[in-house]
Amino acid sequence: MLRVVPRAALLSVVALPFAVPRAEEPADALERLVAEDWEARVAANPLFATSVDRDEGRDRLPDVSPEALARRAADDAKRLERLRAIDADALDRDGRVTHAMLVRDIAERVDAFRFGEWMIPLNADSGFHSSFARLADTTELKSAGDVRAYLARLRAFPGYVEQHIENMRAGLESGMTPPRVTLIGIDATVAPYVGDDVDSNPFQRALLDLPDSIDGEVRAELIEEGRAAVRDAIIPGYREFARFLREEYIPGARTTLGASEMPDGDAYYAALVKQFTTLDLTPKEVHERGVSEVSRIRAEMEALVEELEFEGSFAEFLAFLRTDERFYARTPDELLGAAARICKDVDGMLPRYFGALPRQPYGVEPVPASIAPKYTSGRYVGAPPDSTRAGTYWVNTYDLASRPLYALPALSLHEAVPGHHLQIALTAEMDHLPPFRRNGYISAFGEGWALYCEWLGVEMGVYGTPYEEFGRMTYEMWRASRLVVDTGIHAFGWSRERAIEFLASNTALSLHECTTEVDRYISWPGQALSYKTGEILIRELRMDAERELGERFDLRAFHDAVLENGAVPLDVLRTHVRTWIAESKRGADADESSAPR
Repeated sequence: MLRVVPRAALLSVVALPFAVPRAEEPADALERLVAEDWEARVAANPLFATSVDRDEGRDRLPDVSPEALARRAADDAKRLERLRAIDADALDRDGRVTHAMLVRDIAERVDAFRFGEWMIPLNADSGFHSSFARLADTTELKSAGDVRAYLARLRAFPGYVEQHIENMRAGLESGMTPPRVTLIGIDATVAPYVGDDVDSNPFQRALLDLPDSIDGEVRAELIEEGRAAVRDAIIPGYREFARFLREEYIPGARTTLGASEMPDGDAYYAALVKQFTTLDLTPKEVHERGVSEVSRIRAEMEALVEELEFEGSFAEFLAFLRTDERFYARTPDELLGAAARICKDVDGMLPRYFGALPRQPYGVEPVPASIAPKYTSGRYVGAPPDSTRAGTYWVNTYDLASRPLYALPALSLHEAVPGHHLQIALTAEMDHLPPFRRNGYISAFGEGWALYCEWLGVEMGVYGTPYEEFGRMTYEMWRASRLVVDTGIHAFGWSRERAIEFLASNTALSLHECTTEVDRYISWPGQALSYKTGEILIRELRMDAERELGERFDLRAFHDAVLENGAVPLDVLRTHVRTWIAESKRGADADESSAPR
């Protein structure tokens, strides 16, 4: 029955103070959702929590069952709906950036679940199993409690493996797998953890250097518990995964190459293009941009070969670079030493090019032997800013004949400074940003910045010989070729052989590296598009700033402006830097007008 409220009574209720709740301010609503989403991520993934220096769940592993993943995706979708209901125009400039980035972040997670990425927890060179293995190197064991939490994770490993295996079996049934050809040799990344010798297992070696602050008797008990955990959980877990790869997964993986060959593949790849470029580009537009860049860079490379007065064709020059012993280190230590020297020299130049520099240092180490054979030439591995670990520049010392010294300056500028380490460590120290922005990584920004830093190395005087300059060009060509190869494979039906030949004929990368790189693009669609897309935009923005500001252009200030918001989508970066240019121009004009005459 409908109850009618007298009008006078209704008016008296309305007149009461606080009877009608005040609508939440957009900034407050955004702040609440940012915090809520962050806490949900930390709670859902204890390994992620540890990586961002949170103690919650340090004795647990993530629940990656389809049911748990579906619940998180549903929660994400609801949070996204609430987030989109916020009036972004009512936020300040930084709030609008945070709002746009969180919308993008959550939407990509929803899409990833919808497209079935949870069924593919590995690619050509690594996977959940190799990421888990990093615990042995990255877990800080300062107390007995730290060790017990670490051991609890080791004991939970078989269940974690079983969940991933079940997800991968679902991928086998639905066609959501990496191409079989890219998985050949992936079982080598499991080999270091399956041997019978418990004490030589990396997970047990981590327990052999516990601090003296742990009582000697307790330390001995913990070490023995570690042996049991490695013997009864780690070794069987990795053996089961190795068996599954060998007997079921690799034989059953799809024989097609492109992402477009997977379920809803065209839409999936289009989403990946948008995700990794952060721009509204089609695969065709990206492909054509790549062809144009390859043509431009090839002309510059041929001009340099001509300056060197090399007697032979371009292909013969590449063969010369790939085979002449002067261009290759004789030992891993020689390669690591050369990389360290380059990095130290660049460290001394940084204050001339940057106003803001990170506090966190970094080191140079080899790529772990367990993943090196199929791994890329180098990579940066970050660390929480307040931890006892530094950032790490990994250099691949496997197969030294495929690691040319002439490419090492470009690689070091990219992975260490002023590339990934400087940018990532600086962002992690930006306490004014919400945690998801401090700890997030947007590939188009990060990889675009690192490739821009390779080009900046020319201005810095890092390339000491024409061969090193050719190495820089070959790295730029490598990234331009990725635009062509990635879209060629995933949208236009290219074969693996055609992709390898395209990379090998246009760059001085070793044939081994051409092969491992193409396998990486095949098994990680879209990511390779980040580098050139981001670098092109940053260089365009620098040219805009130089043109608009003229003699008043300050390179240090420009670099600080690019980096001061952390990693952001490229459209956000474009808007921010153009605003900075306009404000810098107005400020300079005001200074001139107020100067005494």
